[in-house]
Amino acid sequence: MLTTELCTLLGIKYPIIQGGMAWVATAQLAAAVSEAGGLGIIGAGNAPPQVVREEIKKARSLTDKPFGVNIYYMSPYVEELIDVVVEEKVAVITTGAGNPGKHISKLKEVGIKVFPVVSSVALAKRLARTGVDGLIAEGMECGGHVGEITTMALVPQIVDAVDLPVIAAGGIYDGRGLIAALSLGAVGVQMGTRFICAEECTVHPNYKAAIIEAKDRDTVLTGYNGHYVRVLKNKLTKAFEELASRNAGKEEFEKLGAGRLRDAVIDGDVVMGSVMSGQIAAMVNKVQPSKEIIEEIIAEGEEILKKLQKLL
Repeated sequence: MLTTELCTLLGIKYPIIQGGMAWVATAQLAAAVSEAGGLGIIGAGNAPPQVVREEIKKARSLTDKPFGVNIYYMSPYVEELIDVVVEEKVAVITTGAGNPGKHISKLKEVGIKVFPVVSSVALAKRLARTGVDGLIAEGMECGGHVGEITTMALVPQIVDAVDLPVIAAGGIYDGRGLIAALSLGAVGVQMGTRFICAEECTVHPNYKAAIIEAKDRDTVLTGYNGHYVRVLKNKLTKAFEELASRNAGKEEFEKLGAGRLRDAVIDGDVVMGSVMSGQIAAMVNKVQPSKEIIEEIIAEGEEILKKLQKLL
């Protein structure tokens, strides 16, 4: 069976983590991924603490396997969310858009593993010094907020720069991506876009259909001054392009983008909603149970390893 040190560290069967996507990664999806042998993650986003607590409790009612919560450090509820995950003693947290250093000791006291998402070697080195358990090296192929370096270039640099387990993310769809990530020195992968089209993912059917219909060049970056988000092209992205063409200010970008992710995920507005998706969207061609997705990835990965061994 294809296994790595990540499986032992997190108490999971397969080295696959589901991305903690805001509005998308609910208890239902996280529990399904964990039940299937991966590590499901609940995306806290900007949700109030009580909502996140309820999602944790719901996930526990659906699985007895480990799962985690993604903490978005630009949320106005960060301190309260840390209290929630500590009180609920979740197995793992992943973090983004901030430094979890000041919370490490509090999290470690109850045995919570901490895996920040990083997009550069400098950030990886800085966070490694805080006592985190590992890092998620996310390349710019990913959906949502992106950095400037591709996964293929970023992962080996971070692996070489820190003495911690590294998980690869961005542009990973199947067993080929998993084995490629392991070859680069990662101990596992984090996947977001493919799990949007899991049966257990509660996003609006229009959102799933948009990903399934996407072609290889259908994602685009929107945003300003390094704050870029990868989404599928639609009328909203054209409006962002118009702002960029006239060098609009931060306030105009933020006003245009406010609430657009919810519009797409909950209301199914894929015309003026923010349909966040990675570049692998074109490879997703159907809705599947999480278990089937994970088992396909592992089976393909194992077959690739067998073929590669024949080259020796």
